[in-house]
Amino acid sequence: MAEKRVCQKCRQNPIRWDSKTGMCLGCYKEAVIVPAPPMLAPAERVTEDRAKLKAIAELRDAKEKYDAAVTIIERQEAELGWLNDIRAGIDTTYRIEPHEGAGTSEGTPIIVASDWHVEETVTPAQVSGLNEFNLEIADARITRFWQASLKLVQKHLNPGIQIREVILALLGDFITGQIHGAENAESNSLLPVDAIIWVQNRIIAGIDFWLNHSPYKLIIPCKVGNHTRTTLRTRFGSETGHSLETLMYALLAAHYRNEPRIKFVIDNGYHTYLEVYDQTVRFHHGHTIKYQGGIGGLFIPAYKAVGAWSKARWADLDIFGHFHQSKDGGSFLCNGSLIGYNAFALSIKADYEKPKQTLLLMDKKRGRTSVWPILLEN
Repeated sequence: MAEKRVCQKCRQNPIRWDSKTGMCLGCYKEAVIVPAPPMLAPAERVTEDRAKLKAIAELRDAKEKYDAAVTIIERQEAELGWLNDIRAGIDTTYRIEPHEGAGTSEGTPIIVASDWHVEETVTPAQVSGLNEFNLEIADARITRFWQASLKLVQKHLNPGIQIREVILALLGDFITGQIHGAENAESNSLLPVDAIIWVQNRIIAGIDFWLNHSPYKLIIPCKVGNHTRTTLRTRFGSETGHSLETLMYALLAAHYRNEPRIKFVIDNGYHTYLEVYDQTVRFHHGHTIKYQGGIGGLFIPAYKAVGAWSKARWADLDIFGHFHQSKDGGSFLCNGSLIGYNAFALSIKADYEKPKQTLLLMDKKRGRTSVWPILLEN
């Protein structure tokens, strides 16, 4: 005879039971069903719901920030990889050697381009009627810069000496950007990215002009200025990585990568050194020189900076811009500006001068000889 089933809890003979626990169905349900928590008061439920909504909102906000950060990191990694690929083919050191014998005159012109500030607007009222500047005027001055620099080299230098290479130093601050915040945002004609594209196209047009109308090779050292940074303050250790000009120079180098007459010199340091014959020339933008408009003007702080740098690595000549004034200190040359006299020049008490850039000659036997202004107004 089959053994009768007995519920392990109520000791009844069940019709349906649970084989694992040995309980009838009624006792099994009573054992496994957890009683519902007590109902909260309405005020407590509101507090609990608000806490849940706050937690959900914070979680959603954190996720959005995380997704945005991942997107930015992926884009920057892609851009960095692209720039590294471009830079991999760029030689950051270059030496110009003599081509002619000891009895033949030979030289290398250096053309300095900096402080164009193309999208900045200068009204006559801002500078007591001494200057005016906008995109149309910038365009005209840039055209004159390319034309006048080539004319100076071809008509005044080349007939007397052998010239094969020309150094075109791009030393930064080609745009004003928005490092001064609302002040620049209110008055500038273009946003920073639009401005860097605008000036890049005119640099390409100028380089093409030289290639089409002269036989010379172009050596182009490139330095970033302080106005093209994307950070609020200058980060000297990673300055080039936060500059729109770094991207512009990389794109220019990529644009001319198949042109054998052009050599770009691009590096991440504040200084770029070129050996021109037996002379060492040090290029930089100039913004680490602390000028406060004291007695002696730019000369004393420039001499101090140049002397300190040459204790670490000697240079026969420093070439820089930034101060919107043409100064020849013997051991240094400061470039003028394309924008001309503006609120910045007025604020640092710079000497008034008309818009100009600089051309100088490095002679094979005599080192630096003549310096000419490239005048940008008729």
